[in-house]
Amino acid sequence: MIGTGTFGKVYLGLLEGQPVAIKCLKKSQIIQMKQTDHIKQEKLESFQDKAHLYLTFEYIQGGEIFRLLRKEGLFPNDPALFYTTEIVLALEYLHSKKIAYRDLKPENLLIASDGHLKITDFGFAKKIVDRSFTLCGTPEYLAPEIIMTCGHNQGVDWWALGVLLFEMLAGYPPFYDQNPYEIYRKISIGYYEFPPTVSINARKLIDSLLNHDISKRLGCMIDVKNHIWFKGVDWNAVLKKEIPPPWVPELRGQTDFQYFDDYPESNEPIIEIPDTHQKVFEDF
Repeated sequence: MIGTGTFGKVYLGLLEGQPVAIKCLKKSQIIQMKQTDHIKQEKLESFQDKAHLYLTFEYIQGGEIFRLLRKEGLFPNDPALFYTTEIVLALEYLHSKKIAYRDLKPENLLIASDGHLKITDFGFAKKIVDRSFTLCGTPEYLAPEIIMTCGHNQGVDWWALGVLLFEMLAGYPPFYDQNPYEIYRKISIGYYEFPPTVSINARKLIDSLLNHDISKRLGCMIDVKNHIWFKGVDWNAVLKKEIPPPWVPELRGQTDFQYFDDYPESNEPIIEIPDTHQKVFEDF
């Protein structure tokens, strides 16, 4: 087992001899929490038995940015800049297709074997032409317009990028509390304080992203890439993955899982999936 979440567990598996990540989900829980549509849009290859769904994904060996950030404490300016530039281009592409990602956080950013980022878990992603009123996401990363249910669009991703950049540079999110309602209160009033380690230009970028007024929020009306914090960035080189990553995982083979946390249940019996697999949602 290499991961666990609200709706199930993730295992390292083999599909036709190739390593894959297999997400195991309980059907009853998906129905109970009304997540059927979210699961549908996330699946690639799929299998099922009476109680579970099994969705297969590309196996990204470097683990989560969350794990790396937890290990390092915080990122210096340059590594944070590297990861942010790749995220900006990913969001820019999604938004060009009218898709709001809506779940940007360190746990959903994986590091590939070449050190570059991949975004995972598109369960909350949605094509939004005008506005959506769905309450979804992770408390610390929710934009104020989601909390106040006044309608949101792709602008929530730029807010979340501001939260993420703050967390990478500070080592903790700007809006944090043990009580989720206190988190929502802090987000609603826009209260946060920078540690002294965050540069002036990075502060300006974060402040521009964490703007309650969506018409003035950076990314919604003005190109994020033009901000002074990105001065000197060759965006074409970023797109072509020509910028050397700050960290590249040292791997011992295609099934190396050393960059994922250990779980007590990792020694469970291997899941056997029948050779004749079914498309999951034909009868679900």
